[in-house]
Amino acid sequence: MSKSARRSSRRQAVKPSDLEIPKQDFLRSHLQDLVVNAGFEALGQLLESERTAVCGPRYQHAGEARSAYRSGHAPGELVLGGRKVSVRRPRARTLKGHEVTLPSWQKFSAEDPLEDRSVEQMLLGVASRHYGRSLETLPAEVRTRSDSKSSVSRRFVTATQSKLDELLTRDLSEIPLLALMIDGVHFADHVVLLALGIDRNGFKHVLGLQEGATENATACRSLLTNLRDRGLRTDRSILASLDGGKALACAVRDVFGRRALLQRCQVHKTRNVLDHLPQSKRTSVGQALKQAYRCKDKKRAKRLLLNLARSLRTDHPGATASILEGLNETLTIKPWKLSVVLERMLSTTNAIENLISSVRRVSRRVKHWQDGSMILRWTAAGLQEAEKGFRRVRGYKNLDILEDVLRNNDRRIDGKSEDMQAA
Repeated sequence: MSKSARRSSRRQAVKPSDLEIPKQDFLRSHLQDLVVNAGFEALGQLLESERTAVCGPRYQHAGEARSAYRSGHAPGELVLGGRKVSVRRPRARTLKGHEVTLPSWQKFSAEDPLEDRSVEQMLLGVASRHYGRSLETLPAEVRTRSDSKSSVSRRFVTATQSKLDELLTRDLSEIPLLALMIDGVHFADHVVLLALGIDRNGFKHVLGLQEGATENATACRSLLTNLRDRGLRTDRSILASLDGGKALACAVRDVFGRRALLQRCQVHKTRNVLDHLPQSKRTSVGQALKQAYRCKDKKRAKRLLLNLARSLRTDHPGATASILEGLNETLTIKPWKLSVVLERMLSTTNAIENLISSVRRVSRRVKHWQDGSMILRWTAAGLQEAEKGFRRVRGYKNLDILEDVLRNNDRRIDGKSEDMQAA
């Protein structure tokens, strides 16, 4: 037979049209049913083997060696695929009539991932009324429950309340913080203040949250007081990066005193300045602000900002006032000679803005906020979801420079205190 004839015969032997391929949906459903039923059968065999170990082989007399006897089967429930399924479990009793707990059943029934599954689904955007539809299908003969809207809602409330309690009671005494960022996220008529810390190794930590009506000094002071009560050191200097709100700065100074080195967010300052300008001026002024903030020398950066303010004084006095307000605090970290990436990170509140974006993304499908407790629970869930993706801040290898600056500030303050006591 020639080569071409052999190739032709092979092609004819494996023609796809000659194969019997089942429909995709049919195959998927039958495979899933097969796996689930095989799992139930394996569980039944495991439980029966454990009962045999306690009661002895079926239909055989064990005499005085018998410590328990078979007692039929009883209905039970286990968690499978995000809901509870009914399972018949074998029972055994001691000679005195006490129930014998089989080890595998005790282990499987004690594991309850329902709360975690419910929270995971809802954080991914699945509505409680659609929770059941989001789960994998099970064989028709398997009885299920705990996937209704009310059941899912109750589990979600319980789980998120637990997350909130855990977040509000974290011990902060062992975290060597160098930088602190505070900002607020708005929900209807409520504001939740968030605190984010950065330690000497560049790792981020969600420190706490506080609900209020506005980003006022009282709410911020309550937040910082709570952090102090949980171990946050206020007797050491810290860099506080804020969005520019006077209430936040006032509260930080009240709690930390002179040990708080305030850095106003340059991004927020740029937005505030541009909001006072017509559209035709925003591009040029924005570029001028960017050039000033990216200067390595503080004196030159300040000179550029003052020149920009003078050029706008006559036509746009509001923009001039915005540039001059808190000007020095927007340049606090300039003289410290940090790396470019670390300076840019610490001179803005982008790190906590990203955290707030995660909270908003998680809660985007909530249409009606019932009360402040609901807001706090959803916020805590969003914060812990965001923590899963935390990475070291960019430029963390130069944080030792920031740590030296803060230590020197402590030495100056402590030195002045000793001089005042001596006098």
